Parts: sequence; C-alpha cells; structure tokens
Amino acid sequence: MCTGKETQTDKEPQKLGSGVDRRKFLAVTTGFAAAALSVKPRLSGTVLPPRNRNVGGTETLAIAGGTPVRATALTTQCPGTQFYDSQEQGEVSEAVASHSLFRWYGPNTPQKVTKFEREFGAFMGVKYVLAVTSGTAALHCALTALGIGPGDEVVLPAWTWYSCYNTILLTGALPVFAEADEGFTLDPVDLEKKITPHTKAVMAVNLYGAPANLDGITAVARRHNLKVLEDSAQSVGGQYKGKRLSTIGDIGICSFQIHKTITAGEGGAVVTNDPLLYERAVRFHDLGLLRPPSKAALGTPQMAAFLGTNYRMNEMTGAVMRAQLSKLETILAAHRQRACYVKDRIKSLPGIQMRASHDPDGDIGIAVAILLPTKDLRDKFTGAMEAENVPMWAPSGSVPLPREPYVANKIAPHPAWPTFNTARGKAIQYGAECCPRTIDIFERTAVLTIGPKYSDDDLNDIVAAITKVHQALRA
Repeated sequence: MCTGKETQTDKEPQKLGSGVDRRKFLAVTTGFAAAALSVKPRLSGTVLPPRNRNVGGTETLAIAGGTPVRATALTTQCPGTQFYDSQEQGEVSEAVASHSLFRWYGPNTPQKVTKFEREFGAFMGVKYVLAVTSGTAALHCALTALGIGPGDEVVLPAWTWYSCYNTILLTGALPVFAEADEGFTLDPVDLEKKITPHTKAVMAVNLYGAPANLDGITAVARRHNLKVLEDSAQSVGGQYKGKRLSTIGDIGICSFQIHKTITAGEGGAVVTNDPLLYERAVRFHDLGLLRPPSKAALGTPQMAAFLGTNYRMNEMTGAVMRAQLSKLETILAAHRQRACYVKDRIKSLPGIQMRASHDPDGDIGIAVAILLPTKDLRDKFTGAMEAENVPMWAPSGSVPLPREPYVANKIAPHPAWPTFNTARGKAIQYGAECCPRTIDIFERTAVLTIGPKYSDDDLNDIVAAITKVHQALRA
C-alpha cells in the first residue's frame, strides 16, 4: 500500500531541527538496496523480472566519475499531452466544422464548452461548473464570487504560485501569508494566528498533486466565519477523504494549463454548489452578463448585472477538454501506480523523510518529494541524482512568495494601487522574515516528477538511483 508519512526507522533517531537524524539519513545497507530492487513491479497487470544492478556500498556515484544508473536522462513530458490522440482531434474537428468557435453563439449552436461544464460537474460531484480561460482567471472569478474587495484580507500559504497572490491584489484586497507545513500546504495553526477582523477568506492550495489539511483549515475558517477557496490547479482529480479536491470549500478552482493533469494548453474552471457564488462568477467572467445557457444551469437569477471582464473559454479549448476529461481516470491511475511503486521501495531507507501527507489515497501521484536535513545536502543530493540521469530538482511550479522581490517590495501595477495605500497595506511586511519555516522546508526539498507512462525499467532506475545516492552521501 502506498502511504504518505514514512519518516521513521525501527529505532527512533536523534532528531535534528528538521526531524531527521543526519548521520542515519543516508546509512542504507547493501542488503536493503538489493531487496528494494528485487521486488517485482506490478503495473497494468504485468509482472516483470527485477533489474539486476549492483548498488553496493562501494559503487561510485556518477558525479564522482562512476557509471550512471541510466545511460540517458529520464525525462517527463506534460502528462495530459501524452494521451492526445484521435479523440481530441475528432472533438476539435467537430468544433471547427460547426463554424461556431465562440462559446455562446454562431452559425450553428456551440456545444463543446457547455457539455464540458456539465461533464466536469458530474465528475467532480458539484452542481455548478464555470469554464474559463485559465486557472488564474478561475481564481479571479472565485475571489470576486466570494465578494472579496478593498479592505478585505485573504490568508494564503506562503508556498504557492504567483497567481494566488496576484488575483487577491486584483480584487483590491490584501494578501496575508501563513506558513506551510511539511506537506507543503497551509498550516492551520499558523493560519489561525494570521486572522484579523479584516480577514474574509482563506485560500487552501492543494499543491503538487496532494491535498492540504482541509479538515484543519475548514475548522479554523468556520470558527471565524470565513469562506474557503480551494485552489487545486496542480491537483485536478485528487481527493480528500473521498471528496474531489476543490469541492470541499465554499468554492474551488482547477487549471488546465499544459503542465496540469489534463490540458488544452490553457484553461480553467470554477466549481461550487452555491448558486449565488456561481452567478457572481459567471457574471464577472462575462462582462456582468448572464447568458441563456448559464440561466438554464442556474434557474432564477438573484442579482442584476455588474462590472465584469472577459474570461470566456472558447469552443476549441472546450473540445480538447471534453476528450481529456474522458481519460482523466486513466491518467490518475497511471500516476498513482507509478508514484506508489517508487514510494513503497524507498520509504524504509533509514532516516529518510518523505513529504508529509494529509490523505495518501487522495494524492494524484505526480511527484515524489524528499526532505533533506539541510539545503546543502539537498543540493548535493539533486546534483548527484542528475548525474545518475534520474533528475531530482528543487521544487518548481511554486515558490515561497513573500521573498519574491515584487512581493517583498509591494510592487503593484501603479504606485497608487489602493491595497498598499491603506494603513493596513502600508503596515504589513512581506519578505523572507514572514515565512522562515516555509523557506526552510522549501530549501530542503527535492522533487522527482513521475511520468504517467514510465516503464517498469524507468521505475526501477528511479529506485536504484535514489538508493545509490542515498547510501553514498553519508554524513
């Protein structure tokens, strides 16, 4: 079984500040290495023989002149694109043949985006889905749907993507950062410390394919009468205790950008069960209007038109997304099988610390992450893995935002930007000093992306390389 908190050996190690015994961290035995590689992989119902490879204690790392585990570098392409075939081509051809690529009307009745919304809603188990141009657009619509605006504060994790911070500013509200935990997601304890009388919402980001501590986050939010916005841009299809990510808070978003689980190159969606939030999101994404298909989904409108922008998804994007959605369960299963295979074979390395998990079964399996005792050791580890042609990297696709220069210096599109010209906006301080724990975790983390079509040999190479490097880099 694939689990997410394998951090202890049989004997309790003496802990360092990171929770890891540095001396034991890489003290793996030759016997374990051999055992780890002798387990037969079971992917797609196939049992293959083990790879024979010497990973004994005398083997020299490739970075020091030894023979790499692989002759060529292991690469990962964007997951959804690996499943493109005639189904996407057929959907796009139908859209083009209709001569009606605008989602609302044309010479013929457009259908792709509307059908995708309905089908994605069924997959997610929600009443309302709004398809938009990007995950960033979805965040902007969701925040606006929640009524976030000038004078409000939104708490978000310090470790996340730029769009989370940027869209809060675009509403005129003030972003307030809270520390991340060792699952790389919002820490409910620090969240509660950051709440003020001005706080109106919490942004829970399900990062790197795994759920945040959603029970803890929602409990804090409910105690303080706050709304919860779930950002599952990097975790489309994931779950938390049996529910799809982005359906647990008051409103949620998904992204279909090229690096995401399913993709049309770009695109996004807002999901909710609240008709009022849905109507506000729909109106904001389309110039304040409410067109017939949205009226049909909603029923009786509850508000008049108001200021909006243009975040409408087009029919070409909707066409690709319909085909991709039909393959999502296959993609998720492929990721999970492969991630679990690797995790199950490295979890017993003495002293190793895997990323913490708030629901191992809900993780979509797009990455394997290891926390090293120090940044220096992390950098040595990733350098050695790259030389073995099984690259692991410092985290990408998300960053500790408070230390980014434009965030730390509160640089907005205009010097008179209202958010930072209020008393509270002037007083709040960003920068590295506001999230030291998050930065420490980030800088000790090594991430390996899992390809949904990795072969059994690829997976055994991953296990062999991690075991080899883990053993060689002794304290």
